[in-house]
Amino acid sequence: MTFLENIFDRLKRAGDAPVMAEIRDGQIVNCSGVDLLAQIAQARQFLAALRLKQGDRCALLAPNSVRWAALDLALMAEGIVVIPLYARQAPHELAGMLKDSSPAHIFYSDATLASEVRKHLPSGPDVTLLESVFGGSNADADRAPYRHADADPLTIIYTSGTSGEPKGVILNSGNVNHMIPCTNGRLDQLMGARASSGALPERIFHYGPFCFAASWILLLTALSRNSVLMLSTDLTKLSDELKVAEPHYFINVPIFLERVRRKIQETIQQRGGIAAAVFPRAERAFLAKRNGTPRSIVDAPALALAKRTMFPAIRKSVVGPNLKALICGSAPLSADTQLFFVMLGIPVLQVYGLTETTAICTLDDPFRFEPGRVGPAVPGIEMKTAESGEIIVRGPNIFSGYWQRPAETAKALEGGWFHTGDLGDADAKGNWRITGRVKDLIILSSGHNVAPEALETELAKHLPEAQQVVVVGNQRSSLAVLITTAPSNGLKPEHVQGVIDAFNGNLPHYKQIRAFRILPAPFTVEDGLLTTMGKLKRDAIAARCSAEIDAMYQKKPS
Repeated sequence: MTFLENIFDRLKRAGDAPVMAEIRDGQIVNCSGVDLLAQIAQARQFLAALRLKQGDRCALLAPNSVRWAALDLALMAEGIVVIPLYARQAPHELAGMLKDSSPAHIFYSDATLASEVRKHLPSGPDVTLLESVFGGSNADADRAPYRHADADPLTIIYTSGTSGEPKGVILNSGNVNHMIPCTNGRLDQLMGARASSGALPERIFHYGPFCFAASWILLLTALSRNSVLMLSTDLTKLSDELKVAEPHYFINVPIFLERVRRKIQETIQQRGGIAAAVFPRAERAFLAKRNGTPRSIVDAPALALAKRTMFPAIRKSVVGPNLKALICGSAPLSADTQLFFVMLGIPVLQVYGLTETTAICTLDDPFRFEPGRVGPAVPGIEMKTAESGEIIVRGPNIFSGYWQRPAETAKALEGGWFHTGDLGDADAKGNWRITGRVKDLIILSSGHNVAPEALETELAKHLPEAQQVVVVGNQRSSLAVLITTAPSNGLKPEHVQGVIDAFNGNLPHYKQIRAFRILPAPFTVEDGLLTTMGKLKRDAIAARCSAEIDAMYQKKPS
């Protein structure tokens, strides 16, 4: 069976049992296997009426919903190539991707978004609102999906464009046929006997857009196993929705876990009393025990007390009673944050991959993970470092090419290996660590090479008021840093200088920060300085903030 045939079969077997849900106004709105198959059939009937044919491309521009999933599956079931796009992206950027991919049809979530994109794409293809797709009746829900050959393209997913224009990554059926058993295998490990016992379905919470490769692979994985995928419908209410969902696991990005950690710490400090006194001592004792260093006679009892009282209460209040693990991807998570959750009794499993690797290269083993590393390579693929330190990968998960970019495809796949652009290394057990990006390396005029990510992560830990910390200095004599903050945070220059002075004390001269500039507003997706996944667009930041950067390197009058 192909992954798509397996999903259709699983939906039939699910019958009236829920397989997906949307959380709306604090309530779970379920969709059963029968219901989802009916929606897929209605969408396929609509597509047939449009006279779309196998191999055509169609864009899907809408936020997550059960209908998004139904249309995505319907398009693939008809042999149509799906181009999923991010509904919150700037209209001119969406128009650029649509011009590049030239779809035969575009499906939108709302008329306002369609109108905004049309301003930048006046001669584009016909469009349909998502709600119009599902009005049909008496559709054949038992009709088998198109059987793709491994080389048949399924989707064109656009990269986030951290170092240039987004590129369309073509993923084929063979890529996904290989990946879904890998993800299911790891989840079976996590869930243990429950995965094969016929127990109640796993509860999965999800808030990441399906137009991103990792989210899409989770969708397909969830629909192929005994689970209910519960979708967030309001990102401002994630903590409330989590309490309603009570998931066994869910995918996160590092910034979300860092915010949760900060919120827990702030809440404890604000509460004061015994909790505020016990928690930091418990944390010191936990880290000392893990690092094999002597523990304070005062801190050890605090850890024992926190394990019995505070940690279970925090765990239940944040993630509910069912959680087996948090899963984190899109960027490396700091070891400190990962250990913080481990201390609370919440395992955090890391995933590493790119869109070009069908979202995944490595997956943490649920019972043998190493904080600060992202796990071993998934079965069937090879990973190694080139002489430059760049991670290169080959295997059935590697994309077939960039849409209409043969030269860039050839460069990315030079020598038969995919060149990830990431720097890293593996330990003796095969667990990988990601240390930076090749293109993000800062080359000082002294010839020293510096990966900025580790410096930024460490500085940010000591500047919780900062929204973003960006180290700069390419072709300069020394490093400097841009720090963004909200005006209400009141970040004082003298405080920043004190943090940097302490920070520099443990670093070699070429890694020391020699200047800084505080910017009064954070970088955002809307201003073009962050990708849709919240990553820094370093080239855009350097261009936009060139005056501020130049000012940091001007010699002060003597």
